[in-house]
Amino acid sequence: AGEAEQRTGAPLTTTSQEQVYKTTRHPGSGTMANFKGHALPGSFFLLFGLWWSVKYPLRQLWRQGQRPGGRTRVPAWFARMELVEGGLKIFFSFAGIMAEQFVPDGPHAYLYAGEDHTWVKLMNWQHSTMYLFFGLSGVADVLPALSLPLPLGLDRLALALALFVEGFLFYFHVHNRPPLDQHIHSLLLVGVFGGAGCALLEVFLRDQPVLELLRTSLAIQQGTWFFQIGAVLYPPSGGPAWDEDDHSNIMFITMCYCWHYAAALLLMALNYSLVWIGVRRCAGQQGGDMEIRLRKTGSSGNSDSSSHKALLQDSDEE
Repeated sequence: AGEAEQRTGAPLTTTSQEQVYKTTRHPGSGTMANFKGHALPGSFFLLFGLWWSVKYPLRQLWRQGQRPGGRTRVPAWFARMELVEGGLKIFFSFAGIMAEQFVPDGPHAYLYAGEDHTWVKLMNWQHSTMYLFFGLSGVADVLPALSLPLPLGLDRLALALALFVEGFLFYFHVHNRPPLDQHIHSLLLVGVFGGAGCALLEVFLRDQPVLELLRTSLAIQQGTWFFQIGAVLYPPSGGPAWDEDDHSNIMFITMCYCWHYAAALLLMALNYSLVWIGVRRCAGQQGGDMEIRLRKTGSSGNSDSSSHKALLQDSDEE
């Protein structure tokens, strides 16, 4: 604001100072520097977290319902679900890159301006890099579903790498920002690196329900927290902005982060219960149909045996 005042030669009003602060607080900011920009990745993680909270319990309960000593392989439609999941990852990643690069104020695939000798919209390029690695994770999901001879655990390794890159980029994303802005983004790193650690452990501990559910809960929390970041830094209703230097706001945001994780656990518990009820009902219907078929088979067997006995009696009389 002081530099702008020196250039114009006139003192800035309060409104002008707020405008200068908004334009200079995030230098090089792009698509994500608003509520919609945070809602886009938030929707991505929330969607996949909710999907995992249904997929993993469904697979676990299906395996538990198998006969002891019987086959434990999942049916073929599970592989098709993996194929669809990988395709959605690729699609959302491509959409994110296009949104970051080709919005009206985006870099439009220019990284360096030779005339001005400056970098072009590095924030957008960082976000595009994050989406790129999640797109690679989607490719790693699709290839095993196509029955290609790939190492086991490659999909989890690619997911762990994508989450690590996301955390690595966000760690150097908030330097020279107000305390609340730095703190609310640093809390995001807890779920990001936690999910990366879970995915990396799944490379060696395959199909572990506890690790899968822990990663799922962190993905749901990460999705809701992106919405929280956007609501705090860029209130969608146009209300008063938060005081980013007030320590009380930092304390509240820390407590709010714990509430988000509690809400994620409740969502997972609800989805797990619904999946369990659905599996029980399906198993009950299949068991009833099997019992009816057995009864029909038994009744037909009894009629055959009675007719066989009658024939034997006739032959004895003859």
